[in-house]
Amino acid sequence: MNVSETLVKELNECAEKRDFELAFKLVRENRAELAKSVAPEGIKDLLKKTTTDRLLLSFLEGANFGATPLDKALVILEKLLSFQVGALVLNDTWGLGTVKRLDYFYRKITVDFKTKRGHQFSYAAAVDMLEVPSEDHILVKRHADPEAFEAMLKDKPADFVKAVLKSYGDMPITKLETICVNNGFVKAVNWKKFWEVVRAELRKDQLVEIPVKRTDPIRLKASVENYGDVWLTAFSHETDPKLILASVREFVSQGKFKDADESTKEKINERLSFAITATRKVDDALYTRLAVLVTELGFTNPPADEMREYLRERKRYVKAAVELPAREIGAMIRFLATDDDNKLKLYKSLDEFCFPAVTEIVSLFGKESACREAVAEFMRRPKAPATLTTLIVGKYEMFQDWEELPQLITILTHAIALGEGRQSGEILKMQNMVRRLFSDVKWLEKVLNWLDDASKVVFFERFQASIAWDHSTHHTIVVRMARIAPMLESHIVKVEKKKEYGRFTSYRSFAMRKAEYLKLINEDMPANVKRIEFAKSYGDLSENAEYQYAKDEQRALMQKQSLMQADLEAVKPWDFSDATTDEVMPGVTVVINTPDGERTYHILGEWDNDTEMGVLSSKAKLAENMLGKKPGDQFELPGYEGATVFASVVRIEPLSDALREWIKLPSGMQI
Repeated sequence: MNVSETLVKELNECAEKRDFELAFKLVRENRAELAKSVAPEGIKDLLKKTTTDRLLLSFLEGANFGATPLDKALVILEKLLSFQVGALVLNDTWGLGTVKRLDYFYRKITVDFKTKRGHQFSYAAAVDMLEVPSEDHILVKRHADPEAFEAMLKDKPADFVKAVLKSYGDMPITKLETICVNNGFVKAVNWKKFWEVVRAELRKDQLVEIPVKRTDPIRLKASVENYGDVWLTAFSHETDPKLILASVREFVSQGKFKDADESTKEKINERLSFAITATRKVDDALYTRLAVLVTELGFTNPPADEMREYLRERKRYVKAAVELPAREIGAMIRFLATDDDNKLKLYKSLDEFCFPAVTEIVSLFGKESACREAVAEFMRRPKAPATLTTLIVGKYEMFQDWEELPQLITILTHAIALGEGRQSGEILKMQNMVRRLFSDVKWLEKVLNWLDDASKVVFFERFQASIAWDHSTHHTIVVRMARIAPMLESHIVKVEKKKEYGRFTSYRSFAMRKAEYLKLINEDMPANVKRIEFAKSYGDLSENAEYQYAKDEQRALMQKQSLMQADLEAVKPWDFSDATTDEVMPGVTVVINTPDGERTYHILGEWDNDTEMGVLSSKAKLAENMLGKKPGDQFELPGYEGATVFASVVRIEPLSDALREWIKLPSGMQI
């Protein structure tokens, strides 16, 4: 009798004794041998003979023996067996829950979560979406002893974070924040302060590795590294540049480098040289970090000048600065700024650097005349760099004694221009910073105190004239400025309230919209009702995909019907016969001048739109920007990326006969 036959015999004996647990253990431990002679379906049948428990039998059916490999089927079965009534389970979305009911007939598992009670999972969904957490999982600890949990969170926040890492695994800081906030461990507004305290403690813990970049994971180590021969041997064979950098930095931070023998230092230098070669033309930021470390440790291979020259080629340091953590940019700047000529190269690149790099350069070399003159030259340009403008207006106290700079009113004009329109990337960040400054009452008070009366008026009027700021924010800032400096009240420009037009559309568009509405209620919705009734014939509605789809469609159709009905009641058909050409309004033809030349549009009602004829809905953004304007008036031209683009109204004309004909009710249609 071979091994498989013996196992089958033992399983049959388990069937006689109704011993499911022993049978399942035998299958798990001998699955490879059994698979040689018994099909997965046969193994399932052998296990079914060992029990009459309907729940166990439903679990066996739900494990998909035969449809999936045997190993996977056994894993599914073991997981289903762990879902007992009262067991704690974990879901990524709803957190910790308790199994409340197991339904063998419908093969459903009901779980009570704190924010979602009575949630049902099919067996397949439960296997995919639920886990049985260990007793030391942070959520289980909170469930078992809330007082001890709160005490640890309050008194030992670093231990608390380590417990989170043990529960969820290594993760970036951003994911750690998400887990802590979503589970209610820390409020979102308190996270920054909480993490600052925790990070300071974790940096002292040799079992925790804090990454330099926020996107890299925080790691928990199994034991403290002793940096002996085993470590050195493993390090000598490391080929990942990131891990080489992290290992050396950790070695240095533990104070091991200064006491290391020459042989160890040589191996460290060799691996760093390898890493620098590996990152060349691949990762300029990592290359920079490695180059700085090599120089700081006193190694001469690769030569520092050679590494600097590489970073200066094609201004690689500019791209590296964007990807470097802000706290490491200063080290890169100091590494590159070896003499006056190389400093000058950095100054001339100020308009290309990211904001943290600009801040670092000005902070390090702001006392040198060459740096000041370079900054002043940029600020004297018609369009100053966004980064320098943001830095100077935000920290003007630092620059008040810079005689090279243009007057403050010039710098503020650059700031106003930066706050206008839609931006992207680095400039968008600067724009948001500037807008926050203008909304800061204390900053406004300081700025207005620095300006003389004539400059205050210029600053105030220039800001008032900026039509591309958010309207409500713009109005609030104007009022604040006048409140801080009452002399400015007489310079406030009274803005007439924008004229409002009724809700109209052409007879053609109204009839087409009504026809669409009638088709919806007379054809689409009845057809959907038929699909629902047909889907019901498939049986169990809870797992009937056709039924669920039809019901979802019904909800969408009902919502559409409600919205269309409301629109048809609110919007009226019109022939625009009362429209005049005194200003841009619905029912006129407008010729505008844009950077790309003249364009002609026919502005009609809400639902009117015909690209080929140039018909423009009065609700289109372009039309809204033109409404109320007269010949010669300017308005913002939407659709352009970057800086705000303006167009002007050239002339306003009556609608042509062809358009008047287009507006009429098409033959055969009714309203």
